[in-house]
Amino acid sequence: MSTDTEHVEEGTDTSLLESWRNWYHLPVLGVVMLFMLWVRTQSYDRFVTDDGTPAFAGIDSWYHWRTINWTAENYPHTMPYEIWTGFPTGQYVGQFGTLYDQLIVTAAMIVGLGDPSQQTLYTVSLLAVPVMATLVAVPVFYAGRRLGGTLGGLVSVLVIALSTGQFLSRSTVGQLDHQAVEPLFMAIAVVAMMVAVTVGEREKPIYELAADRDWDALRTPALYSGLAGLALAIYIWVWPAAVLLIGIFGVFFAVQLCLDYVRGVSPDHVAFVGAVSLGVTAIVTTLLIEQPGLGVTHFGYLQPLTAILVAAGCVFMAWLAREWNNQGIERRYYPVAIGGIAVAVLLVMWLAVPSLYNTLIGNLTSRLLPLNPSEATLTVVEAQPPDDFFNRVFQEFGSAFYTMLAGLAFLAIRPLFGRKFRAEHALVIVWSLFLISMAATQVRFMYYLVLAVAIVNAAFVAELVQLFNLDLESGLNSVKSLETYQVVAVVLVVVLLFAPLLPPLAQAGGTAWEVGEATGPNSDATTWEASNEWLQENTPAPGNYGGADNADKLDYYGTYTPGDGDFEYPEGAYGVMSWWDYGHLITTQAERIPHSNPFQQNARSSSAFLTAESEDRGELVLDGIAAGEPVADRSTEELQQAVSGDNSDEQLRYVMIDYAMAGGKFGAITQWTGPDYGYYVTPEDYSGQPISADEVGQVFGDLPYDDTMTSKLYFDDAEDMEHYRLVHENTDPGTTFFVSYAQVSDGQVVHIGENGQPVQPGQGQPAVVVNRRVSQQTLLQLRNSPNYQVFDAKSTAAVKTFERVEGATISGTIGDSVSNADNATVAATAELETNSGRTFNYTQRADLAADGSFELTVPYATNDERSVEDGYTNSSVEATGNYSVSVVATGDGEPTYYSGETAVSEPAVVDGDSVDVSLEEVTTQPSGVTDGTETDDGSTDTESTDASENGTETSSTNALAPVTAESAH
Repeated sequence: MSTDTEHVEEGTDTSLLESWRNWYHLPVLGVVMLFMLWVRTQSYDRFVTDDGTPAFAGIDSWYHWRTINWTAENYPHTMPYEIWTGFPTGQYVGQFGTLYDQLIVTAAMIVGLGDPSQQTLYTVSLLAVPVMATLVAVPVFYAGRRLGGTLGGLVSVLVIALSTGQFLSRSTVGQLDHQAVEPLFMAIAVVAMMVAVTVGEREKPIYELAADRDWDALRTPALYSGLAGLALAIYIWVWPAAVLLIGIFGVFFAVQLCLDYVRGVSPDHVAFVGAVSLGVTAIVTTLLIEQPGLGVTHFGYLQPLTAILVAAGCVFMAWLAREWNNQGIERRYYPVAIGGIAVAVLLVMWLAVPSLYNTLIGNLTSRLLPLNPSEATLTVVEAQPPDDFFNRVFQEFGSAFYTMLAGLAFLAIRPLFGRKFRAEHALVIVWSLFLISMAATQVRFMYYLVLAVAIVNAAFVAELVQLFNLDLESGLNSVKSLETYQVVAVVLVVVLLFAPLLPPLAQAGGTAWEVGEATGPNSDATTWEASNEWLQENTPAPGNYGGADNADKLDYYGTYTPGDGDFEYPEGAYGVMSWWDYGHLITTQAERIPHSNPFQQNARSSSAFLTAESEDRGELVLDGIAAGEPVADRSTEELQQAVSGDNSDEQLRYVMIDYAMAGGKFGAITQWTGPDYGYYVTPEDYSGQPISADEVGQVFGDLPYDDTMTSKLYFDDAEDMEHYRLVHENTDPGTTFFVSYAQVSDGQVVHIGENGQPVQPGQGQPAVVVNRRVSQQTLLQLRNSPNYQVFDAKSTAAVKTFERVEGATISGTIGDSVSNADNATVAATAELETNSGRTFNYTQRADLAADGSFELTVPYATNDERSVEDGYTNSSVEATGNYSVSVVATGDGEPTYYSGETAVSEPAVVDGDSVDVSLEEVTTQPSGVTDGTETDDGSTDTESTDASENGTETSSTNALAPVTAESAH
């Protein structure tokens, strides 16, 4: 009996060991996935706010929150057209509002039992991206397993779990952008295609089987090919620009069919897979079309058209191969013919369908190949190429990138060693090379490259296992029998792959868990939140401006599908002008309609306004936008003619400018319309010759930048402007210090490059740094350093909001009693106090007419007679008293003074009415004015009084005086 028992126990042990060898990868994979999820959710508490308001780690995430809420309100539909952005036309949102949003809302529906609360929807949204990023491990494992066995699959998963960089940073909690989940659906599509082409090679479908309708023989390859096409279509459904994978598959099929034919293998086998899979993709993506056209980022004609072209190309190449045989032509010339035909097709496309050609080539150079990215694209940080590609990939993947290159080489040279080269190997090689090129084109595509790095390392490990005769999957006995050199090889491989990703060798960004722990809400979103909340509460709802009462025609969760892509906004609708970076925040936090947005829609017209060098030019740009004119391409004279007599109701009413737009981002703003940044920060008469440090304030004290709408609004509080008034300023997170300075060497100014380092003088190279945002401590260090000369320093708010109004006209006369009226100037001044407690003076000036009359247009009211309920702004900047109106007439004799004051009502400012003022001659100089160009303290009229951090009033200070927390210019 004991013997039987021993036999049972021995059999049980054997069975357990065999089961472990067969299934050990599942618990290991599960543990690694739990680790990936933990890494990405460590900072969950930072996104759970006390008041229940959402917080996200990226700007685009805010807009996905908008589309997710829209889908929840209109389930299961996604937003076809957005009228709450891109004023005055609206915008097809395309890649925002796809299957990705539907999946999140569906999960929330399940959790919320069909009616999820906002909290449920928010919680699911926060966790959706970390969960989907964790699921990437599944297709990565199976792809790696196909190349390198179970051990190779686990190596692939470990590589992707430990990698830092773009994939990790975009997939932590708080991220809601589709970019974070694109790798999951790309990996699924690639694995599905790997399986399909392998089945095609095994089952060997040919044309004759299809002609004979032998469905039994074609069923298996057709099924797997159809699933591959469906997986590709789902990837496109998540991200319309995934059409790029169709192009990559197209290149693979061209390469593989050429290889097959040259090797004497029928191209029919793989061509069948390509035709069926891409045919399915074409059918599914045709059903998704929502906007006519060939755009890349929305569901249009491009996706099914390119899929049809690749499917047709596969059929054509298989047919050509048969004709090639019939003609008895050398097989080696077949790839040359295919290349020539491809060039000819592109040439015909260029001549016959230039729009399709431009779309394909444009995306080839901007997304797939680092050839010729546009200057506008280069203003987007994530779309820029890495400064040092090889340094960047080492930071992201460690040495795993280089072992991946070795793995690609191993796959490519398999036939040289008499080993089988499968079609899926060619697919992985072509796909990996394109991912490398994409990552070298735009740094964000590192989140795709991580897939290739992880998967191909399975092949690398498999080749080393075979090279060193390692058998690590057969159990404990095989491990015990390892030779010393084999152990050394295993240790070296482990160190090579994983040591650079682990302490203490992890790169500057830290380990994966350190990166995950460090994530937090986006700083721009936090800074803008107070201003956007104010905008929502203190401005009329779009459609109600001016009492139009049309807000019900602009439902925030409504469905709008204009056929021509230009929504007709009702009377009372209005837009908000700002830089495109902040458009999504204005839409989501303020529920107002921005003109430009992170789709980069209307970026050029926003640039044209923000760089306009006079109020007149800025007004013409806004009027041109309302009239539908291409404002960035029109001169002032052309705009005057174009907008003459136009009374469009689609007006931009508010302008929002933050510290970054006025400082570091201004260079990017100029790149959209020109001239370049150097023009704005270089005096017109500056020759580029060296100047002494003592001259820098004089030479660079008057820059073209100072005349731009950005500077005059943000730094000068719309001083001297007739149609713009400050209505709110956001001091959270506190006073923002700006400094302009020159670097000095041997008493002379040294030219500074974009990276802040000295450079040789040249075109576009500023000699000084203009409006660099710095801390108070840095500002004091600059002032106290002999190596720097500060010639301008000022403090201002984080975000300022302005309203565009008609302006009230203050008119009056002093009769013909002034003999020297030609030399007389009139000035109207009002003291204003902001919501932060800061006070400043607004002054408007004009020349006195020969008959002693005058007119001045002013944008600020001295009382608040209208409210949001009436359709107007509840301004947070209020006058402390009436306007003081003064006239000083100079001439050959003694100056003559006149003085008076008047109130200006809110209706007069908004409607453009006139206000009369009576002036009386006075014997003493009126307070606040001498000769009409200088205030009585001797400072220029562009200087204003700023508040300190504690809210107390301070007067303008000399630009070279130390700036402290109690005193700032």
